[in-house]
Amino acid sequence: MVTREITSVVHRLTKQFPIITITGPRQSGKTTLARAIFPEYDYYSMEDPDIRELATTDPRGLLAGIKDGVVFDEIQRTPGLLSYIQGIVDSGGGKGRIILTGSHQFELMEGINQSLAGRTAILRLLPFTIAELRRIKKKQNTDQFLIHGFYPGVHDKKQEPNIAYKNYFETYIERDLRQMITIKDLRLFRKFVKLCAGRIGQVFSASGLANDVGVSVPTVQSWLSILEASFIVLLLEPFYKNIGKRLIKSPKLYFYDTGLASYLLGIETESQMARDPLRGNLFENMVIMELVKKRYNQGLDHNLNFFRDSNGNEVDLLYRSGNNYIPVEIKAAETFNMEFLKGINYIRKILPDETAKGYIVYAGQTEKPSGDFILINYKNTCSIIESPKE
Repeated sequence: MVTREITSVVHRLTKQFPIITITGPRQSGKTTLARAIFPEYDYYSMEDPDIRELATTDPRGLLAGIKDGVVFDEIQRTPGLLSYIQGIVDSGGGKGRIILTGSHQFELMEGINQSLAGRTAILRLLPFTIAELRRIKKKQNTDQFLIHGFYPGVHDKKQEPNIAYKNYFETYIERDLRQMITIKDLRLFRKFVKLCAGRIGQVFSASGLANDVGVSVPTVQSWLSILEASFIVLLLEPFYKNIGKRLIKSPKLYFYDTGLASYLLGIETESQMARDPLRGNLFENMVIMELVKKRYNQGLDHNLNFFRDSNGNEVDLLYRSGNNYIPVEIKAAETFNMEFLKGINYIRKILPDETAKGYIVYAGQTEKPSGDFILINYKNTCSIIESPKE
């Protein structure tokens, strides 16, 4: 089993909080993580109808049986149990004895905000990082990373990615989606999700997508919020500051995993990926998610934005580190070109006192660790973010 990078943070926070809540997409490894770190704890899955019935009809009886500690898996299925957990914590239940996991951000966070605010540390576990995955598969080329994605099951169980992501998506449609909202026409929703995949790395336009799908703008906004809540898509917000420039105010659309996005785009082979016009967007998506995962694995918000003004000047990423912004350009090319520095040079010109040395992340092997900018291979993306001092 791969030791997840978030493990040390979980251990640290169990000494500070009575409850640890681990959220993230389905099949990202939340249950495996919790049971590996707390093997002596009782374990209850709220997906089990008998356990769910007991948690609903006799919550006090269920909680009374806890000895050393407990893991409640998919806790959003029994939100009423959270109020009883609050009672245990408030009566002095000790640190780190209750571990919660959940896959639906809206349902889970609503329950936590009502019952457990200030009592729990909230962590997000996403699929494997590149470093975690390379402990299983040491040799993967760029196109294989993009097609196979990073969900543990695809690699642990050696599943065919297109079949695995087809099943993942169909399960999401038939199970999770129906639990959250009622959609009358699943055909339109499937079309909507696939059109979202076709807009990876682009500034999101609800009206444009509504026209293409054939539904209203409020429907698109509602559906998008569901994709966000279930960790399918991530909206990256633009950088905004009063700098005398007209800045883009709409977010960019990315997927939490390139494997699922590749499936939705109909990309099944490496040769198809190599020729696909969205390969560069998928590469950018993968690099951005590496940084998101790095920050989440530290228990922190991702602190990432993109920069674009009305004149077309742009930087793929601005990572806020303290009072400074680190500009990052992402290129799928294997050969460095000085043109890659255009956005970094522009942002350093307009924010000279706040912009640190920039990074170019690309698919080439030659790296430049010092000088006016830092050039790195995408497998080393996480080196951009420093590890917090203990």
